Amino acid sequence: MPADSSPTSERSDSEHLAVLGYEDTFDRSMTLWANFALGFTYLSPLVGVYSLFALAVSTGGPPSIFWLLIVGGGQMLVALVFGEVVSQYPIHGGIYPWTRRLWGRRYAWMAAWVYIWAMIVTITAVAEFGSGFLASLIGLPVTKAVTLGLTVLFLIVALGLNFTGTKTLGRVARIGLAAELIGVIAVGLYLLIFQRHQEFSVFFNSMGVEGKGSYGVAFLGAALAGLFLFYGFEACGDVAEEVADPARRIPRAMILTILVGGVSSLFAFGGYVMAAPDLQSIVDGKDADPIPAILQASLGDVGAKIFLLVALTAFLSCVLSLQAAASRLLFSFARDGMIPGHRWLAKVSPRSKVPTNALIVACSIPVILCLIIFVGPDGLLTQITSFAVLGIYVAFQAVVLASLRQRIKGWRPAGPFSLGRAGFVVNVAALAYGVFAMVLLAVPGRSGVFLNDWIVLIGLVIVMGVGLLYLFIARPDRKSDAPEGDAIRVAELLRSKGR
Repeated sequence: MPADSSPTSERSDSEHLAVLGYEDTFDRSMTLWANFALGFTYLSPLVGVYSLFALAVSTGGPPSIFWLLIVGGGQMLVALVFGEVVSQYPIHGGIYPWTRRLWGRRYAWMAAWVYIWAMIVTITAVAEFGSGFLASLIGLPVTKAVTLGLTVLFLIVALGLNFTGTKTLGRVARIGLAAELIGVIAVGLYLLIFQRHQEFSVFFNSMGVEGKGSYGVAFLGAALAGLFLFYGFEACGDVAEEVADPARRIPRAMILTILVGGVSSLFAFGGYVMAAPDLQSIVDGKDADPIPAILQASLGDVGAKIFLLVALTAFLSCVLSLQAAASRLLFSFARDGMIPGHRWLAKVSPRSKVPTNALIVACSIPVILCLIIFVGPDGLLTQITSFAVLGIYVAFQAVVLASLRQRIKGWRPAGPFSLGRAGFVVNVAALAYGVFAMVLLAVPGRSGVFLNDWIVLIGLVIVMGVGLLYLFIARPDRKSDAPEGDAIRVAELLRSKGR
């Protein structure tokens, strides 16, 4: 869908931004399709399903597929809340400006601090996982040295593409979207139709995964199948000032991301289950990486190579989208003077119209984490990334809670995307879902190894503890006079201007 570049559209976007206290300095070249592609490649069902399939099936059996429906429905509630917020506040940075305008500076500092570290760790993890595909494609052994080199290559290539501007980001996101759809829907449908080794009734068969215990416990343990997958739609709002008519288009892009991502994930997950020649060995945990064998058996050598190439495209696009979203959050944080080096981080390239310094940071810190992983013990990647998803859910619910607080105080969202009277009910339901999801993510494991069982909470406590120390010692909130807690007043202003 082409962007509306008429003078009237440009003036309305600029006027909306002026009401929020900012100048329109970015190139609004991102269309609805490109914005949706950005969120979808961040969500990346191909990456998520590939990474979690064996864990989900060995924990909850084939019925673990239903977590995709449960979490998809819950995250749709969150996306609807976000849609109303971004429709009133189409500002770069997403989580940070939304929580600031809905609550206040300190609250926004903590939400953004947790979120930015979760995003940076996620960038590192996706690049690390993608390096394995690249190594397989070019025939290199997957050693720690090879993984380090290819991971850094992923990060630098994505940085170079991001440097060229928003149009390149949109183009690569669309290519990544096509790769994702081929890799998950097309392959999933092919496996479901032509390579079935199981009956459809298998999705209601635990296949003994619960052992002598309760299947309910096993099913709850498989929740990660969905919880690790359905985020990324918020990235559509991170680049709000580069989208034409963002108040209308970004909420649609978020909803499309959840819907298409959910359908894609179901096809992929279901296809792998149905095409598994020895599903019982996966359920029993004897095959920790079954998808390559399933693809090899179903697609042959050439087909498997083509899939690797498609997967690589999806991984690169995912890293690109993650870097872009993280840089816009850093820029938004810096523009309000809320982070060390804020003047440097808030600079926008006059040529490419992107925050190049923030992009450098969004690439450099993951490179440092890659070096730490390289010199550290085996399994360190899993340990340092385990808090990331919980951190993202905490940041999401910070927005949902702040939105509900404003509604109780009388806020009626004034953007063109509105749920009307249903907004309050959706907001409460989204908060209830979010609390449920965070509890599932934070429950300690039962391996008997303290660090492994408690690493999710330990990681979150460390990140939040450091953030609180900086907040109360350096007091960055005192250095910023940008608007805060003004949801009701801004809604009245927008209504008075007919927005």
